Amino acid sequence: MGMYQDIAAASAKVTDRVTAALVAGLEREFGHGAGQALAARFLDAEEVDFRWDARSEERWLGLYESHDDGECELDRIAICGRLDGCWFAATMLVDGEGRAHGMTGCRTVEDRSQARQAMLDAR
Repeated sequence: MGMYQDIAAASAKVTDRVTAALVAGLEREFGHGAGQALAARFLDAEEVDFRWDARSEERWLGLYESHDDGECELDRIAICGRLDGCWFAATMLVDGEGRAHGMTGCRTVEDRSQARQAMLDAR
């Protein structure tokens, strides 16, 4: 059984503004036209952190059972949110302090209701 939590502070409008601010800053630094391409590279390189920060809801799925003998215990958390104008659902690996360490799956969907349903269906 999982726990479900709505995260009101991370609204879709906020994450869209963050993406727009990233593009604008990169365009100021590297010139018009470069911002969008560079922002896409930033998003790809730091996808786990961006998706974790863009979540609007989360649901605890259970402990992550790693094959490593690592010291860090991780939880599996299903999330949904909106990033760069697209709704998504993902399963994240998160430590006890709320820092994302990885992502085991992610898919984009048409709208918030589909993203939320995918998060609720995650196992």
